[in-house]
Formats: sequence, C-alpha cells, structure tokens
Amino acid sequence: MRRAAEQGIVNITPTEADATSLPYEEGTFDAAFLITVLGEIPDPQAALGELRRVLKSAGRVVVGEIFIDPDFPRLAWLVRCARDAGLILDRRTGTPAAYFARCRAESNVA
Repeated sequence: MRRAAEQGIVNITPTEADATSLPYEEGTFDAAFLITVLGEIPDPQAALGELRRVLKSAGRVVVGEIFIDPDFPRLAWLVRCARDAGLILDRRTGTPAAYFARCRAESNVA
C-alpha cells in the first residue's frame, strides 16, 4: 500500500478473505492475479470458481507459477480445474516449469 501511495495510486483496498467465499458481488472485477499462490489454497477448484463468479464477463484470471514451489500446480492440472470452474485457457507464456496462464470465461469470445 505504501508503494502504491508513493505512485499516486489510491484505488486499492486490501481485503483479507477466504478464497472460496469472496466478499464481493458477481461481476465486480476486470482481472484477478494469482502469483505462486494457487497451490497454497486448500480447495483451488472452489477458489477458481469463486474467482469466475466475481469477474466481469470480459474478465481474466492470470495464474503465475514456478516449479521451485513445493505446491506447484502443473499447467495441465490448471487447465482442467479452470475448465471445471467455467474458465478456459486463452494464453500461456513461459515453460512447463515456470509459466503465466491467462484464463477467461468460457462464454467470453476472445
């Protein structure tokens, strides 16, 4: 928050919440970013479903992972879980050992 304030960014509100029950209305966010965190969530499938719920129809979820994380979710697993949550992989960069995967709602035409 300090770094954001130093840059004049004031539209950030930090909130602590359960990833499987977010305190936001449906269609609230344009994007969600999970960097080396998905494997740490006890129910990642439910978390992805909840992220889908709070995304706007054209919203995206970006997952960044690196193999050195002991809870590293492999890309194929992420693709399956995302699909079950109503998201589809729309872009991936990196390697199988370190990637960023961008997902969008199934109903959202690229």
